[in-house]
Amino acid sequence: MQLRYAFRLYPEPGQQGALARAFGCARVVFNDAVRARRDAHAAKEPYPTPKVLSRALVTRGKLRRERYWLGEVSSVVLQQALRDADTAYANFFASLKGERKGPPVGEPQFRSRKDSRQAIRFTANARWKITRAGRLLLPKIGEVRVKWSRPLPAVPSSVAVIKDSAGRYYASFVIDTDPATDAAVLPDPAPGSAVGIDLGLTHFAVLDDGTKIDSPRFLRRAEKKLRKAQRELSRKQKGSKNRAKARLKVAHAHVKVADARKEFHHQLSTRIVRENQTVVVEDLAISGLARTKLAKSIHDAGWSQFVTMLQYKAQRYGRTFIKIDRFEPTSQVCSHCGHRDGPKPLDVRSWTCTVCGTAHDRDTNAARNIKAAGLAVTACRATVRPQHHGGGAQREEAGSHGIPPTACAA
Repeated sequence: MQLRYAFRLYPEPGQQGALARAFGCARVVFNDAVRARRDAHAAKEPYPTPKVLSRALVTRGKLRRERYWLGEVSSVVLQQALRDADTAYANFFASLKGERKGPPVGEPQFRSRKDSRQAIRFTANARWKITRAGRLLLPKIGEVRVKWSRPLPAVPSSVAVIKDSAGRYYASFVIDTDPATDAAVLPDPAPGSAVGIDLGLTHFAVLDDGTKIDSPRFLRRAEKKLRKAQRELSRKQKGSKNRAKARLKVAHAHVKVADARKEFHHQLSTRIVRENQTVVVEDLAISGLARTKLAKSIHDAGWSQFVTMLQYKAQRYGRTFIKIDRFEPTSQVCSHCGHRDGPKPLDVRSWTCTVCGTAHDRDTNAARNIKAAGLAVTACRATVRPQHHGGGAQREEAGSHGIPPTACAA
């Protein structure tokens, strides 16, 4: 399993200039590769191979008078830019053929020097290293100061230097980890411990034991400061130095919100994975919900990022992660008897089952149903309704199906 460890970099002014040259050279080579492929497509010729592009754009490109500055940066950076272009086209064609999961991928576009994010990558053959003084030695850039927040668990296979929209520099190391070794890092939870998680807006997460985690609403709390910064930016003359300063101020305000949200997700996901052997969540249609009037609140919650963290941490530490179908009627079914009481408006936060008389909190009941459905999937490897504890609803009613005695054998 590959993981990324990111650390803040503090390059000196001269090193910032060298990094800017590297970003620019990598961008030019990437754009040249995209242009070469587009020209070949327009001429109805075969696409040039990566080897041909490397010889034409890098090896011979350095000898051209208008491209002599390509020799001022590491050749590995340029080769990785070509590889990025090749990967982008591979993803594009796989998406056209339906071989790639997820949303459709468009044709690679030209990169701009005004892009909010710039990045270059150094592989092992670039001979970068971490010095004894704890600095990152990069070819043709020098020893860059690093703020180490934790030790690296293994020797990195590559490092990417990233400049974000706020002008901050990061070193992102790729580490190959062993799941068997990582599983021993966290203490083993109680045998058979499992948790069902219902994600929401009023409460960010509700667990099946009734625990409710409030939503921090990082964006909502920072809206006043963001509006002020954005208003100041709109009043600056385009192309002026004051506008550039105002843009950085807006970017800093946004990355502060994003960093706080990510830290909250990391802490909560680590706690849940540490305390439970099985984690069950619901597969939400976030892209659809983000087109409703609740779009800002849904983006502010960051459910997708949180679920992704739960998934990779569960895989890393030997836990079981289950995502149940989004069409499971978790808010309509009584978690005690299994009776399906029908859909309810969002303003109904509590209800009483008409069959068994159990009073339910809407979110806690949904979390219990999510957990039961997830455990049923692991037991029988099929999506079934949660088991009921009593003889309430009829067998034909949706939501009342128990686990047949022969289901696991089948």
